[in-house]
Amino acid sequence: MNFYGARDLAASYRTVRGNTLTIANDLTEEQYGFSPAAGSRTAGQILTHIALGSKFQEMVHMEKRNNFDGMDFPALFASMAAEEQKSRTKAEIVASLKENSDRFANWLETVSDDFLAEPVGMPAGASPASKTRFEMLMGVKEHEMHHRGQLMLIQRMLGGTPHLTRQMTERMEAMRQK
Repeated sequence: MNFYGARDLAASYRTVRGNTLTIANDLTEEQYGFSPAAGSRTAGQILTHIALGSKFQEMVHMEKRNNFDGMDFPALFASMAAEEQKSRTKAEIVASLKENSDRFANWLETVSDDFLAEPVGMPAGASPASKTRFEMLMGVKEHEMHHRGQLMLIQRMLGGTPHLTRQMTERMEAMRQK
């Protein structure tokens, strides 16, 4: 019995992306160029990375691959890195976040529990040797949350307060006033 299926996964992914979009909209166009340290991604590059983040999983699962045999990881990652480096406006990045989110979440809703339970063999030497499709697809959301944490820190470095912190503060204040 599975208590967390495709619709739940899609809904939780949409929640995560909604929070990412709030941050993307809170940052100014100028702040998209901010990098917290030499050699690290700018806020805009992180958001682009997030927007492109589901593409690898889509390729694996929409092609119904059951392993990574024949995948050219260096070429794949070089292509993704090159996409992140392209100059984009805030509006273009926000549009990409929305478009890719809608496509991925809509597809997620269509998969079956049996599909989510299928094992996928990991590349040679990886541990564990396989993961379920569910674990891998949940990883898209986890990966985005990791990078959203970076964006929240960038917001703080730029003098802002992340929206989730603002919302929690407002709830706490409302409870104190009761």
